Amino acid sequence: MGVLEFIQQLTTQLMSIAWLLFLVTWILGWAIRGSPIPIHRVKRAGQGLIEDAVLAAFWMAMGSTIFALISYVVSNIYQPMPPPPTP
Repeated sequence: MGVLEFIQQLTTQLMSIAWLLFLVTWILGWAIRGSPIPIHRVKRAGQGLIEDAVLAAFWMAMGSTIFALISYVVSNIYQPMPPPPTP
């Protein structure tokens, strides 16, 4: 396994965990916001979770797009080292 494959695998695992955390936070935010609790501070906390989750999803999408673009460019430019010259 080369360095490029290791970085791609690590990035894929981290992004999967981050998207799962986004989904859990978003669901929890909507559950808190929509609950029949008469305390407005709790409902505002749910709204804050929703807003933070949406912003996190946006930045994760931007980051993964930029990383994919960089990875694509590097994989197209990368050339293996030539063999050493023989006398």
